[in-house]
Amino acid sequence: MKPMPATTAKPGFWKKSHHLDRMTLRELVFAYLQYPAIVIYLGLAAVGIGLWAWRPAPIPNSLAAIGAAIVLFPLVWYLLHRWVLHSQWMWKHSLLAATWKRIHYDHHQDPNHLEVLFGSPANVVPTVAAATIPVGWMIGGMGGAAAAFATGMITTCVNEFFHCIQHLSYRPKNRWLAAIKQRHMAHHFHDETGNFGITNFGWDRLFGTMYNKVSDRAKSATVFNLGYTPEVAERFPHVARLSGGVEMRPPSHRHRAAGNTPK
Repeated sequence: MKPMPATTAKPGFWKKSHHLDRMTLRELVFAYLQYPAIVIYLGLAAVGIGLWAWRPAPIPNSLAAIGAAIVLFPLVWYLLHRWVLHSQWMWKHSLLAATWKRIHYDHHQDPNHLEVLFGSPANVVPTVAAATIPVGWMIGGMGGAAAAFATGMITTCVNEFFHCIQHLSYRPKNRWLAAIKQRHMAHHFHDETGNFGITNFGWDRLFGTMYNKVSDRAKSATVFNLGYTPEVAERFPHVARLSGGVEMRPPSHRHRAAGNTPK
């Protein structure tokens, strides 16, 4: 059986499919900086900085807007991750099923697949804008809104990069990075009902959803399908139709069966 390369050719703007568990950090950085969503986010951050330069808020207000965006980001992520991405209501509606499948179901089905790890700009940008622009405007008018939005987009890029690093097949030497990787891997491969943070687990700690060891919790039967089982698909078939069925096997078993696992 031939090893599956870290990248496989496919048509489209980004012409390779990336698998993080078979990539090096250098390969990740190269792929990350070329990914269209990241380019869009960085471009929008530059627009926000440009708007701030054009109509700047006073420095104290600007710093307050930046600080507010930094504080809000992990809270908004936690709330969305726990009660939207892990919801069991989006798959019930034909208009929402495709969105839920794209923004999170596919990621849990194959956690190390880079294309489905990144959020879609169509979902991410409006969310960041809604979370940052109003509070920034209240703090410093247009300049404050621009500063907060730019901070939100930059924070998104940082969050996505560390998210990618967590899925690389290596053990970080940095204690903090090792800890957040361990918690996130537990979320994907042991129990998806906890550890909703990516780089900040403060809200998990506050709401009682953080766990440091897999021995602290029983293994979840729905960690790879988020509760979307064949029985659920019989009642709500929208996601199954889009996915070509309901896959219950762990990703490693599927890759092995398809001949995509290295010896």
